[in-house]
Amino acid sequence: MSQALVEHIQKFIPLTPYLSLSIPEYFQRLEVGKKGVLQPANQLCDHLFFVERGCVHAFFVDQRGVEKSIQFALENWWITDYQAFYKKKVTDATIQAVEESVAWSISRENYTALLRNHPELESYFRQMYEIGYGAMLTRLKYLFNYSKEEIFYSFSEQFPYFVQRVPQYILATYLGLTPEYLSKLRSKKRS
Repeated sequence: MSQALVEHIQKFIPLTPYLSLSIPEYFQRLEVGKKGVLQPANQLCDHLFFVERGCVHAFFVDQRGVEKSIQFALENWWITDYQAFYKKKVTDATIQAVEESVAWSISRENYTALLRNHPELESYFRQMYEIGYGAMLTRLKYLFNYSKEEIFYSFSEQFPYFVQRVPQYILATYLGLTPEYLSKLRSKKRS
């Protein structure tokens, strides 16, 4: 049973003892090693993932064969290709562990049943989507308004634990930088 998941939900909505015990029944625990795949590209995206421990990222491969990270999830964050999940479509994104991770997976079928049987959880998931959407808008603001140098420094100040945990080449693609340029910025910041 995922105590971390239940505790996270309780931060946003009150849970009865019955609901606290019921929630984990809809989920499956997954343990993945570094580079382990939770969601392969070119397959139906029919799961949401809650990260209990570790770090995972979603990426796609561009026309040149370069991986481009588009989303991250650390402890207590959710991740999936939300558009593919919602539309019941195949995803072009891979969701992969950046480090050894434990995640709780809920299938689309179980997600629908969970919300049907426990409609009070709609509020929790709405709040998670709002937070995720806000994070995406912040990232877009960085990309449109800041120089490449400002993007890195702003991100580093706001999310220092992220910069320390995520490999440089993955962080670079997420920020729209090359790994070489990010390396120069990191060296410049240290001096």
